[in-house]
Amino acid sequence: MERLQKVIAQAGVASRRKAEQMIQEGKVTVNGKKVTELGTKVGLNDDVRVEGVPLERERKVYFLFYKPRGVISAVTDDKGRKTVVDFFPHVEERIFPVGRLDYDTSGLLLLTNDGEFANLMTHPSNEMDKTYIVKTEGIVQRHLLKRISSGLKLEDGMTAPAKVKELGIDRKKNRSLLEVTIHEGRNRQVRRMFEAIGHPVQKLRRDRFAHLTLHGLNAGDYRELTAHEIKQLRTMAEAGSSR
Repeated sequence: MERLQKVIAQAGVASRRKAEQMIQEGKVTVNGKKVTELGTKVGLNDDVRVEGVPLERERKVYFLFYKPRGVISAVTDDKGRKTVVDFFPHVEERIFPVGRLDYDTSGLLLLTNDGEFANLMTHPSNEMDKTYIVKTEGIVQRHLLKRISSGLKLEDGMTAPAKVKELGIDRKKNRSLLEVTIHEGRNRQVRRMFEAIGHPVQKLRRDRFAHLTLHGLNAGDYRELTAHEIKQLRTMAEAGSSR
């Protein structure tokens, strides 16, 4: 059982606040009866109608996707470029990406049709860890890595402390391979952090989201999350928000 306004919002009819307003205005019926109480809860078998139109309610789906480079983290693209949703032609539910990865960034991306879950995963206060494998131009000195790990100033403010691990140095090709874990979700954040210390990113892949990994997947592959994984993610997000 879920709150009526939440069900309406998840169906994509209106925002939760607008749904609450519609309920109070008597525009919603449940099993043929007008409902104006905001605390009303409904189940999957209840007939919910908004202004006389039956609510289309999808089952909730959750996918872990290995996004390739050169793909847009969006449902559609006005330039005709390939989007992450194009990799799910047989999924009937109206899924969308949870957050985004840049066009040139590959790696782990979640997709769902559950708006509340998506907000829980992306809200800054929940501090969900995201781990990236970073290949940089030039060999990054230790004192510069410490700047990233302690937080550095970007044009939109100071970054939170990050975890940085050196995976390798290629002196012949003059580049570093690093593992970086952040919990913020600013636009192009990892790339901008390395640009700020003078070592632009050559290649970037998100390897982990919270406890989830890309294990067993190739670029373009996906799998459904298990009920246990979904529960773990919710628990981690709620724990993060209480810190």
